[in-house]
Amino acid sequence: MNIIRKQNIIIPNPETKNFLADAFYPEEVEKLPLVIFVHGYKGYKDWGAWNLMAEKIAKAGFFFVKFNFSHNGTTIAEPNSFADLEAFGNNNYSKELSDLGVVIDHFSQHEKVDDHKIIVIGHSRGGGISIIKTYEDERINGLITLASVDSLDRFPKNEAFEQWKREGVYYVINGRTKQEMPHYYQFYEDYEKDIHRFDVERATEMAKAHFLIIHGTHDESVSVKNAEHLHLLHPNSELYLIENADHTFGAKEPWEGNELPIYLKEVTEKCIDFIKEKMFL
Repeated sequence: MNIIRKQNIIIPNPETKNFLADAFYPEEVEKLPLVIFVHGYKGYKDWGAWNLMAEKIAKAGFFFVKFNFSHNGTTIAEPNSFADLEAFGNNNYSKELSDLGVVIDHFSQHEKVDDHKIIVIGHSRGGGISIIKTYEDERINGLITLASVDSLDRFPKNEAFEQWKREGVYYVINGRTKQEMPHYYQFYEDYEKDIHRFDVERATEMAKAHFLIIHGTHDESVSVKNAEHLHLLHPNSELYLIENADHTFGAKEPWEGNELPIYLKEVTEKCIDFIKEKMFL
């Protein structure tokens, strides 16, 4: 099967700013289900083994899209590094939901896409964003979360919160790049202003899409209890736990192999099977 790869497509969003997306899809098929991957906190579309996952899902007969959030810290010129920490500090959930909506709008109109079959896959914080968007946007009829959070209220607490409010910024060290990554207080103000909208628990209960929850039992960043909680909130969901898998399912940045790590391979195959079953393919 011949796979078309269109990378670093510029996507304009008047509400935020321009950002990049990639599309992987088989050339031969007329109309394909649209699968959109949503990266997480301190993530980006080309991190680790996401390209290998994209290839595998496209070869299974899907139109696979991944993208960089407009304010994830990458730039049009440097999509694989945190070259714009000012943008990172000014990111918030409203901007991420806006970007995801623009991606759905853009690619659902592609001539190769069946716009009645739209699936979103969200990793980590991107899982929380994907849950909310799935509740809000009835075009999405399949939702898969990978190591997802069960709440977007993941801000500093107590004295650390008061310090953030006073100083207007707090910093998180990126363990890989050693950069001090800022978070401006506007992030919390945006959340508080629309706190009902950003209620992941409520969105999970209300979402009508087919829902698969995947999590590793050795996730060091987001406890597996988050997955179990999401499953309780949405009893018609499927919970799929991977024994010993970590937060990124064995992938790391950079990923220099030509094969998916074993846990991410299992994740990808499970995603493919789930989509084929639920989309009646």
